[in-house]
Amino acid sequence: MPTAASPLGRPVGAKGEETRQRIMAAAMRCVAEVGYSRATIREIARGAGMTSGSLYHYFPNKAELVKATFLDLAEFAVPRLAAAADRAEGVLNKLMAVFDEGDQLMRDYPFAVAFDRAIRVESPEHLHLAEDSDTIFNALRAVIVDIIEQAADEGVLGTETDSENASNAIYVVMRGLYEHAATAPLDDYHATVGALKMLIRGTLFDYKRLA
Repeated sequence: MPTAASPLGRPVGAKGEETRQRIMAAAMRCVAEVGYSRATIREIARGAGMTSGSLYHYFPNKAELVKATFLDLAEFAVPRLAAAADRAEGVLNKLMAVFDEGDQLMRDYPFAVAFDRAIRVESPEHLHLAEDSDTIFNALRAVIVDIIEQAADEGVLGTETDSENASNAIYVVMRGLYEHAATAPLDDYHATVGALKMLIRGTLFDYKRLA
């Protein structure tokens, strides 16, 4: 029986999806390394180990490929952070879980941050990817707000700490990690995440010596 095909002529099923993911991974890396305008279908296809003609069976043009790559990234990134928080017990452990999952995302997708920054700088306006990226960060902030509000409800937030300010502080830290990930070597980024976890847990300094 012949393999079913989509309107673009690309095969459907597990193998077709595997190829599609490989193309998007190549697109993410290419755009991250050279920017949106300089990334070409030829180079992306080469990175995916296929011809340009074969790639066009999956995506009609570069714009649609990059948009699909970004939306695929968006659809799992924040949900993974939210799910990690949901699996943890206790406010502090939930925050640690978010940091750990963010760290794992960087391990799984080391070009994601540079890709996001590249499309923010120069992706075509009609794709609305910059606005979509803002939506992702808003969703991330919502995850943090939920954790901090739980802390307030449980009475474990400092009595002089405003929940909104606390949420803003954690969110700024997460955004700072994002910027750090765009330029720092991967090992340095992972070490920074570890130090921030110690800071939030209150174990970064020897407070007995500081007193």
